[in-house]
Amino acid sequence: MRLLREAIRAACYVLYYGFARHLPVSYRPYAFGAKAIRYWLCKGMFARCGKNVNVEHGADIGTGRYISIGDNSGIGVHCSAGGPLTIGNDVMMAPEVVILFANHKSDDVETPMRLQGDEPPLPVVIEDDVWIGTRAIILPGRRLGKGCIVGAGAVITKDVEPYSIVAGNPARAVGSRLPAKRADAPQ
Repeated sequence: MRLLREAIRAACYVLYYGFARHLPVSYRPYAFGAKAIRYWLCKGMFARCGKNVNVEHGADIGTGRYISIGDNSGIGVHCSAGGPLTIGNDVMMAPEVVILFANHKSDDVETPMRLQGDEPPLPVVIEDDVWIGTRAIILPGRRLGKGCIVGAGAVITKDVEPYSIVAGNPARAVGSRLPAKRADAPQ
């Protein structure tokens, strides 16, 4: 049974990178079922794949083995995400988001960094109802809290609180989605 599962995963991987990744973005009128094709292949690659998942054109998802994605969530056009990665339900991801999982080692100044290898991968967790803007970068081991918004181009170096709005490099809180904390809320 395990051998069959690995064979299916390998076939899905080859079909995804050889064919489906290059199909048009899903919202084009000439997409011809690209969303459905990528969905079924990713379902065979991912550790867990919810309902109505959209992996867009050009997304680099590694082997997919360590990705878990919830219902109604998506990985945007030309995004880069490998794993370990957990994406909750109703997550929107804009184009060219980069999610990192490991850094190069650099502690030995006598050895070139390229020869020191990598740190162990740290899991990234994106909770439910998160919106990640274009070209945001999420560093290893970060957690994006439920309902938060990550602005375009933000670099996430720390965990993001639920319902907060963050932007900048490094990302800082610039607002909140909670009515009591919003600047325009009556005092």
